[in-house]
Amino acid sequence: MTIDSADTTWMNLGVALAVGFLIGIERERSKGDGPRRAVAGLRTFTLIALAGALGLWIGGVYVFIGTGAIVGVLIAVGYMRTRDTDPGLTTEIAMVVTLLLGGLAVHEPRLAAALAVIVAMLLAFRTPAHHWAKDVLTDAEMRDGLLLAAAALVILPLTPTEPIDPWGVVQPRKLWLLAVLVMAINALGYVALRALGAKTGLAVAGLLSGFVSSTATIGAMGARTKTQPELHKGAVAGAAASSVATVIQLAIVVGLVSMPTLLMLMPALIASGLAAIIYAGFFAVRSFREMSAAEDSPKGRPFEPKTAIVFVLVVGLTLLISALLTQWLGDRGLMLAAGVAGFTDAHAPAISSASLAASGRTHAEFAALAVLVGFTTNTVSKSVVAFSLGDRRYAYELTPGLLLMAAAAWAAWSVRAFFA
Repeated sequence: MTIDSADTTWMNLGVALAVGFLIGIERERSKGDGPRRAVAGLRTFTLIALAGALGLWIGGVYVFIGTGAIVGVLIAVGYMRTRDTDPGLTTEIAMVVTLLLGGLAVHEPRLAAALAVIVAMLLAFRTPAHHWAKDVLTDAEMRDGLLLAAAALVILPLTPTEPIDPWGVVQPRKLWLLAVLVMAINALGYVALRALGAKTGLAVAGLLSGFVSSTATIGAMGARTKTQPELHKGAVAGAAASSVATVIQLAIVVGLVSMPTLLMLMPALIASGLAAIIYAGFFAVRSFREMSAAEDSPKGRPFEPKTAIVFVLVVGLTLLISALLTQWLGDRGLMLAAGVAGFTDAHAPAISSASLAASGRTHAEFAALAVLVGFTTNTVSKSVVAFSLGDRRYAYELTPGLLLMAAAAWAAWSVRAFFA
């Protein structure tokens, strides 16, 4: 054995001891006293982790399995002694996990240490976790959480990736991903409401969700106004705040592709972003003043699956119309393509236009103008989504803000062009 390998072995065994010591500290504090005293504490868990490491290091897999069998018998005996006063299996399962982590430390010490921290945190948060699961989480929230998990982890991977229309624009997986985003964004708004209250929760959730999809956020906020009309001012604030995220993202993606295009576009983006911030702030303040403390608890479900389906249908129909217009009018250049693409996403035409400018195929000023056209048509589609998924009051109050954003962008563009 070389000096380097000896040092590595000592380090790995040290990690195994640390793993058992960390989990053992938590179990020692929770083992109790008297007849309800648990069978294992700090010393037992430290020794179990060391036994797992030594078993794998000395004799390989077979000795490790034998060590695990012995520990398993001892765990069973201990459980038989305490099952009447403590029928739970948390400590016994933690002992098994500690043995496995001790063995893992021989080959993957960093992973073993990280997992030990997670296990210790999970054990330490026993009381808050039980309270959250039994007293805070409702049956409807549990069912909707499982539904969202199934939509994202089961259905989405099985959805076809190939287009199903002759023009190659309707891709089921991308559309279903949008449905998952709508459900997740609505759930995020629900969580924000519970955590921050109706006065500020929707505005914060809208800003954060806008970095995922501003259009989807507007649809999700609109859907909430139908189930909870009293939240419409907060929903308008959240929807307007999501457009702030759109402006920030546009600046980032355009700047990464073509800095000259971003410099041309910057006055328009700043003006539009300020308009969105002012509009969102206005409704956020009104929401904060008018909401009472009794209204802080959200009502209804975390999200409505029907809302997600309607949103996907609207987007799919828009894609088909855009493809038909492109085929009918032919290739009329970058401006037409940016305008059509902007109906579904403001970032795709921005990236393509900036890429053309970066490659020298068009001037940066013309590319910036195309980005602005796509941003404007995207504003139109957001208004359509607001009227489709939200109530009339929500749509009528949000649409002026969206139009103000577009008008501010074009006004700043005109001023820049005038003084250029």
